[in-house]
Amino acid sequence: MNKIKVACCQVAPVFGDVDGNLARAERALESAAALGAQVAVLPELANTGYVFASREEAQGLAEAVDGRSVSAWAALARRLGMVVAAGFCEAGAGGGVYNSAVLLGPDGEQACYRKAHLWDAEKLIFDLGDQPPPVLDTRFGRLALMICYDLEIPEWVRLPALAGAELLCAPVNWPVLPHPPGERQAERFKAQANAAFNRLPIAVCDRHGRERGVDWSGASLIVDANGYPQALAETGLKSDQLLLAELDLAASRDKFISQRNHVLDDRRPGLYRAPQDEDRRAVSAGAIGAG
Repeated sequence: MNKIKVACCQVAPVFGDVDGNLARAERALESAAALGAQVAVLPELANTGYVFASREEAQGLAEAVDGRSVSAWAALARRLGMVVAAGFCEAGAGGGVYNSAVLLGPDGEQACYRKAHLWDAEKLIFDLGDQPPPVLDTRFGRLALMICYDLEIPEWVRLPALAGAELLCAPVNWPVLPHPPGERQAERFKAQANAAFNRLPIAVCDRHGRERGVDWSGASLIVDANGYPQALAETGLKSDQLLLAELDLAASRDKFISQRNHVLDDRRPGLYRAPQDEDRRAVSAGAIGAG
């Protein structure tokens, strides 16, 4: 399959209201399926909300990967004949708690991912994931998964591209941050840049609303392999939005950007050796001394 319809279901989870959040997700996924979506993405931590006051509060709402939230979404994926990507608060072994997401296919296929790059106060709540973004084979293509701030680590986005992913699904919660008047959020440009750098379409599903004093951007977007938005949420709205775009996955398999330039084969990893910690300290000390 080359062309598929992809949806981002931008909703507003209510903190701690798991039953209500699952009902909101179900309505959004059913609407996406009615419009022909074959892949649908929900926000980060879509089952619980985001602004945890403590690690203990997160542990109290965390679920196993086979718990009721993931099980409900898996049943919807099968019933609606679509792939569902969604973020949830995961209970790990020994009291671990993770900001996680799942890819759930219509034929029972499943992948779970634990966020590897934690944003700000998340570092006080969650444990770090230590596995690369999964790439899941589905009837609609090879789909990859990561979460929010992961998108701002270029080396991380490169991994699913190297693994042959044809679409990257990204549940996010983007808070409203200052930006120049008339400009779009920088996070959107970073998603576009990563899509273009890797010729890998990206479906980013944000949330909207206000939660525990935090305002959310509602800046979902679906980007093609050239880095151009095919669907953009209208920011500032206080209502759910459903983004839908048709993506040509054949374009993601073509990594040439000119007759002689291939975005993956042209890399020269031997030149990109990251300096060790002691090298960075020496460089910094030299720069300070030279000043």
